[in-house]
Amino acid sequence: MRPLEIGELVGIDAYEALRDAYRARVMRRKAERRLAVGDRVTLIFEDRETIRFQVQEMMRVERLRDPEKIQDELDVYNELLPGDGEVSATLLVEITDASQIRAELDRLVGIDAHVFLELGAGADALRAPARFDASQLDEGRISAVHYLKFALGAGAAARLRDPSSRARAALDHPAYRASAELPAVLRAQLAADLEGDPSPLLMPSPGGGVADARDGVLFESARVWARRPDQPIGRAHVVVEPRTPVPSLLEADAALEAELLDAVKRAAREILARHGRCRVSSDLHAGSLRFDVFSPD
Repeated sequence: MRPLEIGELVGIDAYEALRDAYRARVMRRKAERRLAVGDRVTLIFEDRETIRFQVQEMMRVERLRDPEKIQDELDVYNELLPGDGEVSATLLVEITDASQIRAELDRLVGIDAHVFLELGAGADALRAPARFDASQLDEGRISAVHYLKFALGAGAAARLRDPSSRARAALDHPAYRASAELPAVLRAQLAADLEGDPSPLLMPSPGGGVADARDGVLFESARVWARRPDQPIGRAHVVVEPRTPVPSLLEADAALEAELLDAVKRAAREILARHGRCRVSSDLHAGSLRFDVFSPD
C-alpha cells in the first residue's frame, strides 16, 4: 500500500470545516474493519484512510503547521501501513476495570507469539502469524495497544478472497484463547487492501492543503505535482504536470502516464464535488506536458 504523502493532508484551518463529515465517514469505515476476538481483545484493520485520520487528528491536537514536522509524523505513521502482500491491524486489549489493567496485561505477556489469521479449515488451513512492532515489545511487560502486520502468501490471499473458504482471527495464548470469523464486509476490504489503495475519504481543496505554502503545490507524488496556476482560466483551476518537464504526452512512459492520470482524477473529483462541473484540457504538442483541470465559469 502506497505511503501517505504530505500533499494528501489538509491543513488544520481547512480541516476544521471538513472534520465532522470526514470523521463520520472514517468511523463508519473503522466500524467495518473492527473485529472483537473474545471479550478483551479487538483488532482494527488499518489502511491509508484510517491512518490518514490519525495523522489529521494529531495535527489538529498538536496544532502542527510546519511541513517538516508534519513529514516527521507521517514517517512514523506510514510504518503502520501494510506492505505488499500484507494486511495490518491495531490490537487493543480492552479492560474496563482500571484496578485490573496491570494484572491483566501481565497475564498476556508473550502475546506477540500467539496471534494469527487462519485461512481455510482443518489440516489444510493456512496460518499467517502476526508480526508485532518490535519497538513496542518488552520481555516482561506488554502495553494495551500494539501494531501488527500479517504477511499473506499467494495461497492465503486467494482464500481470503474466496467467500467459500473459512477466514478467522485467533489467539492461542495460554491465558487467553479466542477466535472470531472475519465478516464478509471486512474480508472484502482486506482483499481490496491487497490490491492497492482505497478510494480517498478526504481530499485537500485548492488553498487548503498542507503543501500550499510550497510554491503553490497542492499535492504531489514521486514524479507529478498539482499546483495553482499563475493565471487561472476557470474556478478552482489546478495544473497537473510532471515535476521534471516532459515535451509531450507521446514521450511519457507508462508509469508517468499512470501518475498523471491519478492526479488528474483526484483534482477532477474535488472540483466536481465543489462546483458540479469540471473540464480537463491538454495540448498534445504544447512543448511542455500539462493538464488543466478546472470548473468552467
